[in-house]
Amino acid sequence: MSSKKKTGNVASPALSGTAYPLIDHSFDVVVIGAGGAGLRAVLGTAEAGLTTACISKVFPTRSHTVAAQGGISAALGNMGDDDWRWHMYDTVKGSDWLGDQDAIEYLCRNAPEAVYELEHFGVPFSRTKEGKIYQRPFGGMTKHYGKGIAQRTCAAADRTGHAILHTLYGQALRNKAKFFIEYFALDLIMDSEGICRGLMALNMEDGTIHRFRAQKTILATGGYGRTYFSCTSAHICTGDGNAMTLRTGLPLQDMEFVQFHPTGIYGAGCLITEGARGEGGYLTNAEGERFMERYAPSAKDLASRDVVSRSMTMEIRDGRGLGKEKDHLHLHLSHLDPDILVERLPGISESARIFSGVDVTREPIPVLPTVHYNMGGIPANFRGEVLSGKNSDPDAIVPGLMAIGEAACVSVHGANRLGSNSLVDLVVFGKAAAIQCIETLKAGAKQPELTPDAGQSALSRLDRLRYADGDTPTAVLRLNMQKIMQSNCAVFRTGDVLREGQELIHEIWRAGQNIKVTDRSLIWNTDLIETLEYDNLIAQAVATMESAYNRKESRGAHAREDYPERNDENWMKHTLVRVNSVTYATEIDYRPVHTHTMSKDVDYIQPRARVY
Repeated sequence: MSSKKKTGNVASPALSGTAYPLIDHSFDVVVIGAGGAGLRAVLGTAEAGLTTACISKVFPTRSHTVAAQGGISAALGNMGDDDWRWHMYDTVKGSDWLGDQDAIEYLCRNAPEAVYELEHFGVPFSRTKEGKIYQRPFGGMTKHYGKGIAQRTCAAADRTGHAILHTLYGQALRNKAKFFIEYFALDLIMDSEGICRGLMALNMEDGTIHRFRAQKTILATGGYGRTYFSCTSAHICTGDGNAMTLRTGLPLQDMEFVQFHPTGIYGAGCLITEGARGEGGYLTNAEGERFMERYAPSAKDLASRDVVSRSMTMEIRDGRGLGKEKDHLHLHLSHLDPDILVERLPGISESARIFSGVDVTREPIPVLPTVHYNMGGIPANFRGEVLSGKNSDPDAIVPGLMAIGEAACVSVHGANRLGSNSLVDLVVFGKAAAIQCIETLKAGAKQPELTPDAGQSALSRLDRLRYADGDTPTAVLRLNMQKIMQSNCAVFRTGDVLREGQELIHEIWRAGQNIKVTDRSLIWNTDLIETLEYDNLIAQAVATMESAYNRKESRGAHAREDYPERNDENWMKHTLVRVNSVTYATEIDYRPVHTHTMSKDVDYIQPRARVY
């Protein structure tokens, strides 16, 4: 492997063990991940004059934000009266009172400005006849504190994430951010005082190892949907930042809350946006009944995602599913004006045709609830600073380390995210992290020298997996993990099923000692990269199963049939889980939900029954 010096980099001696010559870099800010959150942070810090690097394992516009369809929520009031306080109420209610209300206030208060900034950056939003940004209804979004349906979701047809991602990438390039594309982040570099000093990464194109030093390291690595067998997530969604955080000894938060999107295409898992129901689509069972009217009399097909997913599952359980196996339902769009389908849902029409052979103007789409989003992740505050999870001080931060987007748990989504709150989460907290960097860092400030062995643990792990010569291929372990998560930690859960899941997932976890990697190369080695990703995924699968087993209530996306009621007295608290992949030990703690708001003019929203 070459240790040739590259422009602007310093070639360093190899660390101990396998000879891995290093290429060193130094930046004010390093962002890992080039989705909506990562690019918004990159743009903010680069624009302010901080030297900024963005590390992405795929080309930035291939990041998973590109798949976001329906829109981005903000109380603009373009399609009727609206107020950010109503948005806040809906988000707190949608979270089933597990969201931190100070963070939710920050999100909803800043959402309109974030959307207008995107518009000015160049996002081509769909327009009303008056030229305003078009807004559609979405599940759980109401006005007057639940007394009517709000049209709050700003849309760029049904390709909103695509439009936002391309726009932010262009703006980041315009502001001279430095991109390291197709680099795989291996691990964080933490010093002896618990301060994050940067990270180690593998350049997949040429096999070189890179050590990045930074005043601030921002994790924007997305969710971990690929722990499950059927999900809407891309293959890159392996929660790499979450796993890196666990390996430092820090906890993850609220991992038991995994959102199932009601409408994944049956047999493919491909997402059909909630915007399809926002435009007037509706669900039916085998009897042709619009069954959501029974489960959510007011909101009907636009109830929150966890409610619709559970309702669909109950219909299938009760024998009213469709098809030979009676295992799916129908989503109808054929009654909509074809011009509306062409203008506002072109991607959905195309996806239905490709993945289910359906012409949406004539026949319904077969759909099934599918894993879609992770409410849990790296505990962080509304500034993007990672929290250490100390019992003595639950809000203590980890110096030098930040987390944003789906990788983070701020927590604004609590036990259940409302549709179209994900994109606004990305841009609001991506900007918030940039603001925090701007206010606390000095451009070009001298950074402490790294110790000679900084990054050694990352390379030792790389060595261990690269030269693994057991009997079980990575693909076999990954498939077993995904099937266990799908069957034992799904839409409905019971103590017995979760207990069995604990035992099975721990067996798979330990079976990783016998993993087999067939290709030792560091250059475009799919086998090695998938093994590194699996090693990240299995730790998060364990964290999810442990957290779900320990939470003995039903709240949001976590539905326990043996504990069917929400229990605010004992369980209105965040789960903190630590997972040690060396000792195979896990540890569960809790921290209180923030029941305060940021401003004196905003009242705390008291818990109440969550009905739609």
